[in-house]
Amino acid sequence: MRISARQLTFDVDVTGPEGSPVVLLLHGFPQSRHSWRLVQPYLSGFRVVVPDQRGYSPDARPADVEDYRIAQLTADALAILDALEVPAAHVVGHDWGAAVAWQLGARHAERLLTLTTVSVPHPRAFLTALESDSEQRAKSLYMRDFAQPGYDGTLLADDAAGLRALFGGLPQVDVAHVVAAAREPGALAAWLRWYAAQRREDIADTPAVTVPTLYVWSDQDLALGRAAAEGTAAWVCGAYRFEVLAGVSHWVPEQAADRLGPLLVDHLGAS
Repeated sequence: MRISARQLTFDVDVTGPEGSPVVLLLHGFPQSRHSWRLVQPYLSGFRVVVPDQRGYSPDARPADVEDYRIAQLTADALAILDALEVPAAHVVGHDWGAAVAWQLGARHAERLLTLTTVSVPHPRAFLTALESDSEQRAKSLYMRDFAQPGYDGTLLADDAAGLRALFGGLPQVDVAHVVAAAREPGALAAWLRWYAAQRREDIADTPAVTVPTLYVWSDQDLALGRAAAEGTAAWVCGAYRFEVLAGVSHWVPEQAADRLGPLLVDHLGAS
């Protein structure tokens, strides 16, 4: 379906029995709602809402970098829930979707039943790691490139060799789908605005989270290290569960759907 909110129109899949608890799945870069396809079967007892977020839905693609700051992205998620008349949902996010999910959990706890973040730690733990952990600083250097104007051309050059390389040849990732979407006019440039719009001051005061929280991190993640992952516990005051997936890369919802799915069902059912 298509949902109009905040003067934008989002492409959203809504499945599952009406009246059931709602699960909002938020994707990351450089993917789309398609990245959750292997996890969704585990959520058959829920009403599952999966949007293509700002920049990814063709009619929600503003040109101004400032329109991609984290408060705008968080407001989009709330507006989608509002449009569907959902007062509170289980929120699950991966990668940039997890960054949005942390803001929802920290600043809009009344709208969450539970929080699940995949790969990305609490923003305060991440900032601490950037300051004190050389491994995390090295892992994060790519963000400077991604934030540069015109970097979409670099990633799409040579039959999108740079974009394809992000996935490390994992057979579970539908790279062809990602590349096809990225080649739409203006698409990849819009996705990269999430990086260009990052501002330390937007996340430096992120509160601790009080809602029941599951954080899933994988030990082969090339972008996010152990220091921030383990430091996240200090920023969750409510019920907290930290799961480490050994031998799994950053692309958890596809590479390890068979491990993430049961963790989700257990966490959502325990709330």
